[in-house]
Amino acid sequence: MQQGQKAILWFNEVTKNDVPTVGGKGANLGEMTRAEIPVPPGFIVTAHAYFDFLKKSGLRDKIRRILQPLDPSDSKQLQQIAAKVKKLIMDAAMPPELASDIEQSYLKMGEGLVAVRSSATAEDLPEASFAGQQSTFLNVEGGKEVVAAVQECWASLFEPRAIFYRHHQGFDHFKVGIAVPVQKMIQSQASGVMFTLEPVTSTSDKIVIEAVFGLGEAIVSGEITPDLYVVDKDSLKILTRKTVNQESQLIKNPDANAKEANVWMSLPTSTQSQPKLSDSEITKLAWLGKQIEDHYRFPQDIEWAKEDNKIYILQTRPVTTIKEVAEAEPEITAPVLLSGDEASPGIASGPVKIVPKASEIDKVKSGDVLVAEMTTPDFVPAMKRAVAIVTNRGGRTAHAAIVSRELGIPCVVGTEQATTTLTDGQVITVDGSHGKIYDGKVTRRIKTTAVADILREAITTKTRVYVNLAQPELAETVAVRNVDGVGLLRAEFMIAQIGEHPQYMISQKRGAEFVKKLATSINIFAKAFNPRPVVYRTTDFKTNEYRELTGGQEYEAEEENPMLGYRGASRYITDVEVFKLELEAIKRVRQHYQNLWVMIPFVRTVAELAQTKKLMEAEGLKRAKDFKLWMMVEVPSNIFLIEKFLEIGIDGISIGSNDLTQLILGIDRDSEKLAKTFDERNEAVLIALERAIKVSKSMGVTSSICGQAPSVYPELTEKLVAWGITSVSVSPDMIGTTREIIAKAEAKLKGR
Repeated sequence: MQQGQKAILWFNEVTKNDVPTVGGKGANLGEMTRAEIPVPPGFIVTAHAYFDFLKKSGLRDKIRRILQPLDPSDSKQLQQIAAKVKKLIMDAAMPPELASDIEQSYLKMGEGLVAVRSSATAEDLPEASFAGQQSTFLNVEGGKEVVAAVQECWASLFEPRAIFYRHHQGFDHFKVGIAVPVQKMIQSQASGVMFTLEPVTSTSDKIVIEAVFGLGEAIVSGEITPDLYVVDKDSLKILTRKTVNQESQLIKNPDANAKEANVWMSLPTSTQSQPKLSDSEITKLAWLGKQIEDHYRFPQDIEWAKEDNKIYILQTRPVTTIKEVAEAEPEITAPVLLSGDEASPGIASGPVKIVPKASEIDKVKSGDVLVAEMTTPDFVPAMKRAVAIVTNRGGRTAHAAIVSRELGIPCVVGTEQATTTLTDGQVITVDGSHGKIYDGKVTRRIKTTAVADILREAITTKTRVYVNLAQPELAETVAVRNVDGVGLLRAEFMIAQIGEHPQYMISQKRGAEFVKKLATSINIFAKAFNPRPVVYRTTDFKTNEYRELTGGQEYEAEEENPMLGYRGASRYITDVEVFKLELEAIKRVRQHYQNLWVMIPFVRTVAELAQTKKLMEAEGLKRAKDFKLWMMVEVPSNIFLIEKFLEIGIDGISIGSNDLTQLILGIDRDSEKLAKTFDERNEAVLIALERAIKVSKSMGVTSSICGQAPSVYPELTEKLVAWGITSVSVSPDMIGTTREIIAKAEAKLKGR
């Protein structure tokens, strides 16, 4: 049986390249094991086993039907639908041969207590962090109990928070699989989280360690405010020690017959005020952090535990919230209501909404400041509406801190008394850069435009660095970064938010409503980035994705292979009525913001491009000094006939490296078995990239590339720059990294 088909893989059989099979968590456990990092032993129930379970149980269509009416913004409906799906999964029988394999692997590992953790196959990627979305079960003992915990992990893929997160990140529910690592349980005397950069400011010369007594789940959940240690990365000198009094710890339940595997136990008074780690342990842990970062060549977010005075690494993943390092804003001098730990930088004002528990998140409206004891993943829908977050408990690596940094909103944690000091409706200002809460609305002393100017001066390159975006709520946050514009504005997220098939809305004489909603979303990006260009890619929904919208099944056929089906430019010249709605939305935005440009995706033939361009011109969208028309280059015909495509008359191309690689190599980019063969550095793909860039340059047409490849492979970036690429467009977390790679590539070429 091939690697991608195995139901069980041991840690030493797995590398970081096996994410499609074992998920981010599983892949990193295997990678570290092979690198001789001290990782507790274990095995992984692969994603193949999960997908095989769905197939054999016939659950896929049933789940799809349950999810069909979902409105993720309706919290009550989301809870009800999630409960139905989870029950469906738990009630289905696990294949007997798989259950037997799991039990036998548990016996082979030596039995005893284990941790059973979820590892989503889209988890811990730079572009979308799935941390905390699925379940973990600690101190599980017994073969049948491990089998049950694995099935619980599968069901947790459809927790309300996980469904919500996938919807808003644009992930197909059935493209995200789940693997389950089963690992020897460490009975932690102390545990915590370590970042190999400063997680709030993203400065890379420090290592930040947080620690609590007992199991580490207490730190991520925010139940306990942890000790904080800051270490100089080069010298390993301890720069900061902050010891926090801890009255109780989360440990294994001493009652073996109790329902709860873990319980809170009081700590002796003499222990409560003690530091969780000695200086030598802090230094050793920091040294391990350096080794792991050096191995991955990227800043890491690491979970660790100490048992019997030995330190173990339980998990690592790339830091997904790296920000550009900019000049700090001056601290506000107004009277301070509360102080806590700075968890996510920035300043925002709004009315307080105190949320005692996740079931009350509906009370948080857009523009409110969410105030809670702590947050959990179930709070995420409300966190996306909030302008800032304040919690009583937690540290810089608590859930509230991590999610706030992803969303780009200010956050202060560990205030101890925010929920009792503040009152509902009270207007406050949250300064996440300095950990302060002020009464009333306080104007920041540096204007946003000034901060933006500082950021843009950080590094300059001849090759422009653009950003890929989809969510309107991130526009303003990303716009102040060291970025030259939006190189790929995806339409799909905005249309998914509308939630209805455009033909269905037309049939109800609501086409104008579709135009208004789409224009409103696009306008947010154009306004935030003005005068920098925003390149809007017209809708590239495939038939299966359109069918998911309300009314979609009436207008969309079921296709065997939607990836190669009715999509892109083929739609525009066939379903002209819908395309005209999109063009009208673009025109409305351009009445106010001339920086909005258009890019046409998945153009198979020269005739398709010509017809699409003609339709646009008929609707008043003609190429001009302030209006550029781009074409995605993602089909091999675009490479072979590049001169003929450019002769139609366009201003730029953007290479969709994922689709282009997929179609040149004949590989489904979602294939588990072929994941290692899918590589943009393949000779055939490089020949295509070089031809597209050089021909475009010779014909006076700009060229760009959208995707992660330039950020991941510096050697590829050097080639792109040498061939004359005009710009590179990447996800927000890779802006600084990519800018640095390009600067080095340009300097190297200049030296030659």
